[in-house]
Amino acid sequence: MPPAIPPAERLLNLVIALVNTPGRMTKEQVRSSVAGYGDARSDDAFERMFERDKDTLRELGMPVLTVTHAGHGDDVGYRIDVAHWSLPPIELTAAELGVLALAAQVWQDQSLRADSTRALTKLRAVGVAPEAHDLVAGLAPRVRAGGDAFAPLVDAVQNRQAVRFTYHAATTGEVRERHVEPWKLLARRGGWVLLARDRDRGASRSFRLSRIRGQVRALGEPGGFAAPSAAELADASRAWVGDGPERTALLAVTPGRAGAVRARGTVVGPDAVPPGTCLPVGADVVLTGRDLVAVPYRLGWELAEEVVAYGDAVVVLDPPAVRDQVVGMLRVAASLDRLHGDARRADVGEARGA
Repeated sequence: MPPAIPPAERLLNLVIALVNTPGRMTKEQVRSSVAGYGDARSDDAFERMFERDKDTLRELGMPVLTVTHAGHGDDVGYRIDVAHWSLPPIELTAAELGVLALAAQVWQDQSLRADSTRALTKLRAVGVAPEAHDLVAGLAPRVRAGGDAFAPLVDAVQNRQAVRFTYHAATTGEVRERHVEPWKLLARRGGWVLLARDRDRGASRSFRLSRIRGQVRALGEPGGFAAPSAAELADASRAWVGDGPERTALLAVTPGRAGAVRARGTVVGPDAVPPGTCLPVGADVVLTGRDLVAVPYRLGWELAEEVVAYGDAVVVLDPPAVRDQVVGMLRVAASLDRLHGDARRADVGEARGA
């Protein structure tokens, strides 16, 4: 037997049938011609299925009308009144369509990319300027996908449901389970960040989605914690973005590399180093073949994470605290690589012994 059609697909089939019927559809016509209703095992089962689906469509705002035959009062049919359901014509300016194009490009996560692309294509078809997105070309943000953690965290934030997940801390390399109350998701510097209350620490914390390991699992029921106050959310946001004074880091950057750092910073000469700056021993050697770039920053660990991603293309000369954080992250990465190498060699040894 062919597999049963899912309820959502059956509902969509019913909508298509009731919208396109020239007059009305009787129950018998629905059962015989709309895919999904033939799965009903009895007349009573069909009646319950059809009545439930009609109620669902009406709850969704679709006007399912009951139409009685003019000459036979017991001859009842159904249709959807398109005139009372359709939206008015959409008129988008070039600027509005351009902004929508930017918003669609933020959603790089695979689970949302198809929906946003399809929606934008439809909007371009009715907009006054089909190529209006070109007005903002070059300004489009690039946000990395949130991975498997993104969708469940979106649901958890919306439903106010606590979650647990395994997290790999950037600064310490610690990997352990966290139990949090998710407050808000932010896109920052090319990645997604969760603002939440850490139940174990009793304070607000921020978590990069790229550092979540494994699955995000729900804790308790929806509505399991109170929504954060405006003040709590503002404090958590300031702690993440950095509310301190803007400082300047000196980086040695390989020509043609690390374009984002160069775009934010300024190439300076060695004589432009501020008085009192203590460059590390061998800085002149490091600068050979590299540019000295002054880059503004607020959060040292955030700059360190960015620098690590560039590998040997960027070297931190000042301040020492950021340089130490970069070195610490690299050591953690090297230790993980050694562990994986030892595990691979052990597997090879076991295979040969077998």
